[in-house]
Amino acid sequence: MEKLTQETVNFTEKNIDRIAALFPSAITETKDADGKLKRVVNFHQLRQLLSDEVVDGEECYEFTWVGKKQSIIEGNRPIRKTLRPSKEESKNWDSTENLYIEGDNLDVLKLLQNSYLNKVKMIYIDPPYNTGNDFIYRDNFKVSKEDYEEELGLFDEEENRLFKNTETNGRYHSDWCSMMYPRLQLARNLLTDDGVIFISIDDNEVHNLRKICDEVFGEEHFVANLIWTNKEGGGSSDSKMFRLKHEYILCYSRNIDNIEITGIPVGNEDRYKLVDEYLEIRGKYYLQKLGMGSIQYSESLDYPIKAPDGTRITPKDNNKGRKACWRWSKSKYEWGIVNGYIVIQKDRDDIWTVYSKQYLNCDNEGNIITRTQRPMGVIDEFSSTQASKLLYNMGLGDQFNYSKPIELIKYLIKRLPDNDLILDFFSGSATTAHAVMQLNAEDGGNRKFIMVQLPEETDPKSEAYKAGYKNICEIGKERIRRAGKKIEEELKAKSTKSDLFEGDKEVKMVDTGFRVLKVDSTNMKDVFYSPSQYNQQMLLELESNIKDDRTDIDLLYGVLLEWGVSLSLPHITDKIDGKDVHFVNDTDLVACFEEHVPEEVIREIARRKPLRVVFRDSSFRNSPDKINVTEIFKTLSPETTIKVI
Repeated sequence: MEKLTQETVNFTEKNIDRIAALFPSAITETKDADGKLKRVVNFHQLRQLLSDEVVDGEECYEFTWVGKKQSIIEGNRPIRKTLRPSKEESKNWDSTENLYIEGDNLDVLKLLQNSYLNKVKMIYIDPPYNTGNDFIYRDNFKVSKEDYEEELGLFDEEENRLFKNTETNGRYHSDWCSMMYPRLQLARNLLTDDGVIFISIDDNEVHNLRKICDEVFGEEHFVANLIWTNKEGGGSSDSKMFRLKHEYILCYSRNIDNIEITGIPVGNEDRYKLVDEYLEIRGKYYLQKLGMGSIQYSESLDYPIKAPDGTRITPKDNNKGRKACWRWSKSKYEWGIVNGYIVIQKDRDDIWTVYSKQYLNCDNEGNIITRTQRPMGVIDEFSSTQASKLLYNMGLGDQFNYSKPIELIKYLIKRLPDNDLILDFFSGSATTAHAVMQLNAEDGGNRKFIMVQLPEETDPKSEAYKAGYKNICEIGKERIRRAGKKIEEELKAKSTKSDLFEGDKEVKMVDTGFRVLKVDSTNMKDVFYSPSQYNQQMLLELESNIKDDRTDIDLLYGVLLEWGVSLSLPHITDKIDGKDVHFVNDTDLVACFEEHVPEEVIREIARRKPLRVVFRDSSFRNSPDKINVTEIFKTLSPETTIKVI
């Protein structure tokens, strides 16, 4: 019976596994600080196996900074933490599939690795822009001023400073890069194979962010660097040299070959003016020349077409004698003739010209479509002023001066074709959650969100603080509640005026709830003593390996995290012979954390044939009891996986 470790994924061990699979001879053993054997990589052997493909001390293209190595180590380092549910701060706990998680996002991203690996379709983040001040995410690898100067050699032999170190110097860039790198590494793991990430940034770090993303996601998976005109009017009056009114939104994919960016409605709909007998189905159309010299010449596309008067038309006839070819193959042209997609008529110069019809509601394959066009790389419709006004009108004060407008986030979400999971691990005022709910209400979607935010204290001088909001999370949660209430009211009002309400049929409501989870230390007691140091009293106190303040629900969510089960699944608690038994999504996972669980309870759980089952270690008096449990499940539910905590 396997025991759960209550520890996050150790990516160093996983990487060693990958190397071992490819180069087993490069793996050896050594002793750790406690004298225990552990696997390590023999880099000398690995260099020999890779021969000339290893760069060692030679010049090569790379992006680095002071603290990079430590930031990578920190990103791979496992942690002994958990997420504890807070039902009292949640909304619609039993039915919602949305999550609001409080805590350092580095810890949260590590905790989510099992449950949400390759499950997030879109990530949007608005990280600190690093305008020169130290930011709130003070990770273990944060570089001190002294360490930075020592590593770079900023002093001569007599301890004289070689140049003045100001806030605009590299130390602050190093801090920011070290903060972002492991978070993006972990975030990439969560993206689906067709997933994308959008990152808001300005001039302070856009150059460094681009290099980091090239390394983490791969330069070949770069999608776009969008320009967003965030200011209204003539731009910022405090800008130097130029009046700036834009920021950037970097977009990268998990795999660029798999993604689809949804187009926007055509902006030249008035171009479609002509009509024919297919108007009702295909809509209006305009004519486009079939022969164009601008496309790459292909001999297979160079064939004669018969004009109404019997003469032959070649592509060059429509291109003033220059070498050209048709846009369609001969078979496609013949299909177009039969199905009414081709027009042959004389132009202004009395020359026979071949056209294809470009319909508004139908493509050139005969498929009924909503015609769109590729979105522009410049977004100039939404401003930060709109966002600030919205928060103020919602009664949420003035804490956020640089929040993003809800319409901007909706615009980005709509660039993806599917209803899916959306993550924001710098959620701030929870604009992304608001956008997801609002868009679901508008188009009937079923998108879900995960918001992650550090409970950073609000400014005591701010209106938000005076209104009772002591940290950013309190504002974010309240915004979701208020936005959700308004959306529900609008949908109910709409249902009385539309076909959404039919008889006793209830209008389809949007999921406006959220489960609140908070980062905390592990559910398991810490052990600091060697066996020789234990006395009898210590042994009695440690009879249970679980902390005294932890509830069954705390333990359940710790198990969900480690076992890789979604945190948004429904779960109920039932009584079996007086013992509390927890059922997650019926029988996806069954948990019983009672002491000394009777055999009949175990048999009843086994009869329900759960996919997974977990008990406390202390649920069984001794090893024979554990063996008996295993045998019961072998007989009644052999496919069930059994673990203990």
